[in-house]
Parts: sequence; C-alpha cells; structure tokens
Amino acid sequence: MEALQRNHSKAPAKPLLRALAGERLNRPPVWLMRQAGRYLPEYRAVRQRVGSFLDLCFTPKLAAEVTLQPVRRFGMDAAILFSDILVVPYALGQAVRFEEGEGPVLDPVRDGDAVERLSTANFHERLGPVYDAVVEVAAALPSDTALIGFAGAPWTVACYMLEGGSSRDFSAVKLWALRHEQEFARLLDLLVEATADYLIRQVEAGAEALQIFDSWAGALAEAEFERWCIAPLAAITCRVRARHPEIPIIAFPRGGGFGCELLVARAGIQGIALDPTVPLRWAAERLQQHSALQGNLDPALLAAGGAVMERQVHRILKAWSKGAFIFNLGHGVLPSTPPEHVASLVGLIKSWRE
Repeated sequence: MEALQRNHSKAPAKPLLRALAGERLNRPPVWLMRQAGRYLPEYRAVRQRVGSFLDLCFTPKLAAEVTLQPVRRFGMDAAILFSDILVVPYALGQAVRFEEGEGPVLDPVRDGDAVERLSTANFHERLGPVYDAVVEVAAALPSDTALIGFAGAPWTVACYMLEGGSSRDFSAVKLWALRHEQEFARLLDLLVEATADYLIRQVEAGAEALQIFDSWAGALAEAEFERWCIAPLAAITCRVRARHPEIPIIAFPRGGGFGCELLVARAGIQGIALDPTVPLRWAAERLQQHSALQGNLDPALLAAGGAVMERQVHRILKAWSKGAFIFNLGHGVLPSTPPEHVASLVGLIKSWRE
C-alpha cells in the first residue's frame, strides 16, 4: 500500500483526520467504540421511546441524538454514527431482528438459492434513514469533531448471515464456505459491492472517515484470513477511494494478531484499530510507519477505572505517541462501565503531553 501522507501542511484541521493523514500530534485524538450505548442513562432514556433496536437505527432524529450524546458529555474528538453492521443484510432482503437478551437473530443463508434471493434492488431506499441520520449529525457536530461512518466487513457480516446470529466456533459458516466455495465467493462479492456503496453514500451524506469492523477476523486461519478478510477489505477500500480518494479508512480486524501486518500492507487503509492482545512495541515497530494506530485499552480496564486503568493508559500513550495515533479501546465500551470512568479516561488523554 501507499505510505501515509506526511505532508502536514496539507493535513486537515480536525485532530482525528490529522492523525489519519499521518501526523503526530501533541496528544492523540480520542473516541471510543460503542461510545454511544447502554452505559449512558441518556441513551437508555431514548431507547425506551422506540419499539426495537432497528427502529432506533432507522429513526434519523433519534439515531442522530444518541450519536451526539457522548460528544456532548465527554468532548470526544469524533462521533461514530449510531447504527449496526447488520443493516446491510437487512437492506439486501434478509430477515433481521434483535431479541432482548439474545442479540441479533437472522433467517440463515445456507444454500445457493438463498444467496441468489439477496438483492440490491431496494438497498439504498431501505438505508435512506441511515443516510439522513448522517446528514443530521454532520450539521450538529462541533467544528473540530470528526464524523465516522462505518460498516461491517464481509467476513463478519457473512458469519451472522450464515450462522443466523452470534456463534462460538463459526462452524456453520466455515463448513459451508469450504464445501461451497463458489456460492460463498458470490456472497462475499455481493457484500463487497453493497458495503462499498453503503460507505460511499455515508461519505456523500457527511461522513469524514470510515471504519470497517471485522469483529470475527480472529476466527480465521492464515490462508482464510488472506482470502476472506484481507481481499474483501482491499476491494472495498479500492472502490470507496476511487470515488472519494481523500477519505481515510480504518480497519478493525479483531483478533487478527500478526496478520495485521499483512492487512496494513495490502488493504489500502490509513488506520488500523487493534485489540488488547496486540503487543504495543510490535505494533509501534511494524505497523505505525505505514498506518495510524488506533486502540487498544481493554474495555474491562475502563469499567474498572482508577489506578489500574491509568497505568495501562500511560503505557499505551508512551508506546504509541511517537507516531500517528488515535486513542481508543480494543473493543466496545462495556454496558457496565460507569460514565465517570469514561470522563476520567478522556481527561487523561486530553491532558497528555509527550
């Protein structure tokens, strides 16, 4: 991939975008995955007003409101659109619902005919409320706060589509993909096309950066990681940046481990979000010269707070602040996290100086 742009005189003014352009800042910009969610009382109040989780995602004013809540409360350097990665299979025609206490439930795609029934015919019409929410958030954000759009990576979305929900071992999707290679390749190709178009529309509605979540990348062996994680991600970034060459893209291959080095080299990304298992020194030495690092505090440490959290925060800051760096968690905020711990974390980051 191309090296990060190091011409700081042309870097955008917002801290997140400057970091993604390759600039080392006095202190890293900070935002958190799942920074809008159940740990916030104001989110729970909004959630009680709608019938289902998808209703919230598809009600632009409410989706915009919960997107903005953590920015107002904590002064985050970025807002990430409140939505879900499973709106893409929903828009392709797969039945998707969220059961309280159970999570997402989908009618599984388990044969070639089911793949063929998926369609992009009404894709953007179904996702229109998401684009409307992006417009509302973009208009309401402070001038120095960036707006991140997002989508799920094809492998992770395919896992939900074939498993019918979450899974412990992903046996259904792996066996189907290995036994029916052509059908699985068609599904991934469809998801590449749909996801790229979805992200492009988010940019056109006002998103200034994009993150692609491959939450189940760690379930893949080496060869499949290249085929089903890196290759589709590279195809998406190529399509998006052909239309919007200025848009920075962050990849989050959770559990990708040392495979992240190959992903950074091949996927055309500007930022790599890392989970807590990735060694700090290794990431600084092998990844940071090619991509901004994002992460990687354990969400459990944020929930615990206090000195145990602060020690690890300072370790991460010392390890990664010598290059382009965005402070974040290694996964999403836990619902049990006290909001005051988030406020303390953001305060630590904002007061940091090398």
